[in-house]
Amino acid sequence: MRASFPFSAIVGQDEMKLALMIAACDPGIGGVLVFGDRGTGKSTAVRALASLLPTMSAVAECRYNCDPEKVSPTCPDCSLADREPSKPKNIPIPVVDLPLGATEDRVVGALDIERALAHGEKVFEPGLLAQANRGFLYIDEVNLLEDHLVDLLLDVAQSGENIVEREGLSIRHNARFVLVGSGNPEEGELRPQLLDRFGLSVDVETPRDPKQRIEIMRRRDEFDRHPDAFVEAWKRKNSALRSKITKAQKALGDVDLSDDMLEKISMLCIALGTDGLRGELTMIRTARAIAALGGASDVTTKHLHTAAPIALRHRLRRDPLDDAGSAIRVERAAEEILG
Repeated sequence: MRASFPFSAIVGQDEMKLALMIAACDPGIGGVLVFGDRGTGKSTAVRALASLLPTMSAVAECRYNCDPEKVSPTCPDCSLADREPSKPKNIPIPVVDLPLGATEDRVVGALDIERALAHGEKVFEPGLLAQANRGFLYIDEVNLLEDHLVDLLLDVAQSGENIVEREGLSIRHNARFVLVGSGNPEEGELRPQLLDRFGLSVDVETPRDPKQRIEIMRRRDEFDRHPDAFVEAWKRKNSALRSKITKAQKALGDVDLSDDMLEKISMLCIALGTDGLRGELTMIRTARAIAALGGASDVTTKHLHTAAPIALRHRLRRDPLDDAGSAIRVERAAEEILG
């Protein structure tokens, strides 16, 4: 299997890289939506994330990536009565692609037809949701996803469980994953119900600086010609980023967020007219993750400035009297309220 392009070798697109690192640091934020021009490295960045993430402990031979310390009583593999206890193993955190043409059976899982015909056994074959448990589920061109799959993903993302009742099977297993979607806004808008499920949203644009474009071409060409050597050359920087994420994960719970910062977050969301309190809650987690990634022990207004666009831009109502983009509206309100 060919190696992924190193995350640390991606040129520019700092906001997109930061959002993915925040989601890796705190999966509870709710995922990342990356919208922008074709050919701007959206898919490359998400797939490169796999090479950046640390390993995780999982039950050996479990197809659902169960945590050895929190084995699910409903897991079809771990709950078998005649199963002997097995030692945990370290595996890469999964980053699973959900193709646009995937069937519902491929996503949720279905009866293993081959074993049913050959041996007369009813055996469940896990789908992509099982593979993505405790990891990342990536959907390219997410705005073109079929409606019935969108509804299915919304249900699973809300409950954290995948329930399959069909063909005489009754299966329930954990399906907790970070949803990452990318797309081109020219090809259609995202359904509001799915848009609201993403914690963070970033916009990427085609670089206009000739030097940056040349460096992108140079690195990509080198990777295409000598992938193994290129990955090895960036191994140290990738390891440094991995260490940064691991340290931030451990420090996340100790990052302090004062009442003054909470008040500023609330005032910002009120000024922007965001619906509900999901915007505030996401801002809190995002700002804390940014502080942890930077090695800070307290959230400051600087962290709020960084967090505001990626946490709030996709939560704004359209204003027919304001032609400014959502990112500009967020930055304008942040300047006024945060200073």
